[in-house]
Amino acid sequence: MDKRIELIRGIHPGKIIKRDIRRKKLNQRILAEATNIPYQTINAIIQGKRNLTTEQALKIERTLCYEEGFLAVLQTYYEIKQHKDEELSMLYKGIPCVRKSLFWDTDFDKMNWAKYKNAVIKRVLERGNLAEIKEISRFYHLTADELLKLKTSPEQIVHL
Repeated sequence: MDKRIELIRGIHPGKIIKRDIRRKKLNQRILAEATNIPYQTINAIIQGKRNLTTEQALKIERTLCYEEGFLAVLQTYYEIKQHKDEELSMLYKGIPCVRKSLFWDTDFDKMNWAKYKNAVIKRVLERGNLAEIKEISRFYHLTADELLKLKTSPEQIVHL
């Protein structure tokens, strides 16, 4: 179990259950009946909208022939990841004043600015204007020297 957990820790157990019931050619209704867990609950777990209780984890583990405790451990690692992400998001309050178009490939308003700090800095250094580079420097409390280490061409940063 340890090797498998290391590969998937932080993933909601519902994703693993969903994958495995497909592999076994089952569906959510069959799993619900076999475990005596309401279908709506199984569906919410598989969608990642509901966490597993220990009782539910044990029932599903027996039905899907998992090692005892596998889903409960996976649920715990998922909750730890969620907590760490929440703590990380509290490091930087608010949203930096940069164009949303710089982050066309993500939901700008829901971005975890702390978790993706390095990617944000890199994107702004590559595509941002001087005002946005200054804003990122202010937002992340970076000096011009720290920005220089992250940027390969220093011409924009010299003017900070």
